[in-house]
Amino acid sequence: MAIVEADISISVDGFVAGPNTGQYPGLGQGGEILHAWLGEPDGEKIIGDTFASSGAVLTSRAIYDGTGGWGEEPPFRMPVFVVTHRPHESVTRGETTFTFVSDGITRAITQAAATAGDKKVHVMGGASIIQQALNAGLVDQLRLHVAPVLLGDGTPLFAHLDSPIRLEQMEAIATRYAHHLRYRVVK
Repeated sequence: MAIVEADISISVDGFVAGPNTGQYPGLGQGGEILHAWLGEPDGEKIIGDTFASSGAVLTSRAIYDGTGGWGEEPPFRMPVFVVTHRPHESVTRGETTFTFVSDGITRAITQAAATAGDKKVHVMGGASIIQQALNAGLVDQLRLHVAPVLLGDGTPLFAHLDSPIRLEQMEAIATRYAHHLRYRVVK
């Protein structure tokens, strides 16, 4: 069965986007530093390895809409499941098919895992999707790309957890713009 890995960039103080996302769409005020690691050679290898080991991606409707559906040639080249409250027909762009799942996080992860087979389900967020998956006990691994910044405010990743979640560190890689940490969720 597929391993479900939540994977997201975060500030040292726990935010996945800075404040004022209405005024600064996407990553909020100062939030672009959270993804600076993607431009590093090590970052490119990390994201390449992530996609190579994944058989499906799970994301939110807000992220899908905010990126414009990733344009005509999305980078995934695998099925993407979009959790939404608004039903929508599937969309295919390039080698990526977006399936919109409107009946909850459990159903979305079940569909993604069936599609991924022996590969991982890459849960890329946003924060609400990862919180829902953690609260439902559906996450096997948590990968955090911790950027060396204190945003002070913004979209918190761990604000709405129902109970404590124990983690066991599996990997730690330090690069200039982030510490890449992988944990096993202890169940």
